[in-house]
Amino acid sequence: MPITILIVDDHALLRQGIKKVLDLESDLSVIGEAADGEEAIKLALQLKPDVVLLDVNMPKKNGLEVTKELRQLAPHIKIVLLTIHDDENYVIEVVKAGATGYLLKDIEPGMLIKAIRSVHSGESFIYPTLARRLFYEADNVGKRPEPSRTRGQDSLTMREIEVLQLIGQGLSNQEMAQRLFLSEKTVKNHLTNIFRKINVSDRTQAVIYAIKHKIVQV
Repeated sequence: MPITILIVDDHALLRQGIKKVLDLESDLSVIGEAADGEEAIKLALQLKPDVVLLDVNMPKKNGLEVTKELRQLAPHIKIVLLTIHDDENYVIEVVKAGATGYLLKDIEPGMLIKAIRSVHSGESFIYPTLARRLFYEADNVGKRPEPSRTRGQDSLTMREIEVLQLIGQGLSNQEMAQRLFLSEKTVKNHLTNIFRKINVSDRTQAVIYAIKHKIVQV
């Protein structure tokens, strides 16, 4: 079964462009388009797509409002945020609201396709440069001295640190397995152990942790 997708953007030309890119992939199927936030929620509940590609700036209801509402009404739907937003605080709010993917609109088509497949498989996907930007803003508001290493970081094995660095580069489980000559099951086991040790619940939080603690260089 193909991954079903709802595209939400108030610019018809952009929607058509994204659709043409996605239609080239045999495992992806665009089943609807919406031009504003209210229509997005209505169509999402009606069509039940696997993934919603959601613009930040839209009429009637913005990306944050749509994300919050869909997380309440249809928590099984994965939400990928597409943004040109420079307001890091706003994007952080959308992250907290429950979006599972965060991409800048000027990304390559291949990165968009990769993100859709990743979130559909249960992974979070955050574009590395956006992760750096988000953390830089958060780290410089009310900044306090912190120890160079935490207890969680000290307990990570060398292999787990290596996996965490690859998460920060935006690699999927399959790509990490290939890079490290491991099975995907072993990679998933490493991720489970990493999340437990550094006290996070998903890949996005792990990326931010890695940047904060200098495991991934910014």
